[in-house]
Amino acid sequence: MRPHYLPSSTSPFSAELRREVAAYLASRLDHRFGNALTWLKAGCLLAIACALFATCLCAHSAAGFLAAYVGMFLAAVMLSVNSMHDASHGALSRFKWLNTLVRRAVTLPLGIEPAYWQARHVFYHHAYPNLEHYDLDTEANLFLRQTPFQAWHPHFRFQHLYWPVIAALSLPYINWIYDWSDRLGKTPLAQDRLLPGVRGWVVFVASKLLHFGVFLLLPLLLRGHEVGYGRVFAAYMAGQTLASCILLMLILGTHWAETQFYLLPDTGHLPHTRDEHAFLTCCDWITRPAFIGAWLGGLNHHLTHHLFPGYSHRHYGAIAQIVERLARQHGLPYRAIGYAELLASQQRFLRQMGQPPGNHPMSST
Repeated sequence: MRPHYLPSSTSPFSAELRREVAAYLASRLDHRFGNALTWLKAGCLLAIACALFATCLCAHSAAGFLAAYVGMFLAAVMLSVNSMHDASHGALSRFKWLNTLVRRAVTLPLGIEPAYWQARHVFYHHAYPNLEHYDLDTEANLFLRQTPFQAWHPHFRFQHLYWPVIAALSLPYINWIYDWSDRLGKTPLAQDRLLPGVRGWVVFVASKLLHFGVFLLLPLLLRGHEVGYGRVFAAYMAGQTLASCILLMLILGTHWAETQFYLLPDTGHLPHTRDEHAFLTCCDWITRPAFIGAWLGGLNHHLTHHLFPGYSHRHYGAIAQIVERLARQHGLPYRAIGYAELLASQQRFLRQMGQPPGNHPMSST
């Protein structure tokens, strides 16, 4: 059974918000997609990643190799944040083929399968944030207890301490566990029939082989003798885990900071609109200095992104101001908090979820 929200037509806020954002674009003679500056930023990050990779392949010292190789992964994850994320929502370009090309090319250094990542992110997380059994980003697992409805294990008492390890291993886990589980039909994505048939297998396996061939085997062959094969592999893992940490540090907490979690009622209907659900399940956070936000792909404007996922992140600063003003007028709980407050909320949440089950004020049905 698919969950159903109240129709947006029942919310004066939703109608007014859409009108004002449309007027904002019209006043600028603009569109919702990326512009020349968006592509220039992506091009700069791509050039940095390529330069660092070329440098690591020529480096003779272990220190020089390590710095350039790990730096390449960090540049690659920032490129992904600034381009692949928008492309997954069809917001980078008006051309579907170009969004698809960017998703597949940009994810190669990270090793993830973009078709499965897009489905998990767009069709499950964005559609049903913090909704038990439907939001795959918060599905039950043995590592973190993320909702008050999930089974509790004694080691969860310490999850507020060991969560950085989970953050570091998330990207490798997606590469080696999630992607293959999705490919073999062991997850809810089986019903979506992504990458079907022989052609799907060819695309999936070829992408995995290209990732390992170019970004692990090639450095091993070219620099392994001088740098040390073990050091090359350790550098690969360091790059993957650091990239994973950066990605998770940008998004962990946005759906945990004083938010609500829901079980779908037997009727299948939630008691609010999809826009209202976004206010109840996530928040924006503020970058200091402000210009840093321009390089985070809009991930700090997380609530705004959930309201307008089909818009390029270049618009989120302006749209967030509209959202905040209208939310106050309509009595909706808009929150834009500092990053330190976000981390503090994250710690409170993990501690609370790490305790044996009880009555949690953030839970709802």
